[in-house]
Amino acid sequence: MSIELNHTIVHASDRDVTAAFLTDVLGLPEAPVYGPFRVVELGNGVSLDIVAHPGPVTVQHYAFLVGDDEFDAIHARILERGLSFWADPFHRQEGVINRNDGGRGLYWSDPDGHNLEIITVPYGG
Repeated sequence: MSIELNHTIVHASDRDVTAAFLTDVLGLPEAPVYGPFRVVELGNGVSLDIVAHPGPVTVQHYAFLVGDDEFDAIHARILERGLSFWADPFHRQEGVINRNDGGRGLYWSDPDGHNLEIITVPYGG
């Protein structure tokens, strides 16, 4: 058996708000409750298990590989919601889509400041 990522736990100040934000912007089904988690299911069988975390949330980075149609739809939802986005992970090039590796990419933040990214081509082309 090969080794694959199955899930990761995402800390959030409000589990329900973060899960709803992710599923809304990414265009995914509502995240069901499983124990203390809201489970955001991704297309490749990996899930983001959102859990309420007491105290400050340590900001993490989550990157999503998407097709061109999904990129356009997510970008449109980001614009519709008035969310800021950047071409770079350091948030220096606001309102710009990058063209790295022959694809497109952008970054935006979730309610707790997690750095989210969508790309249409994996790094390295």
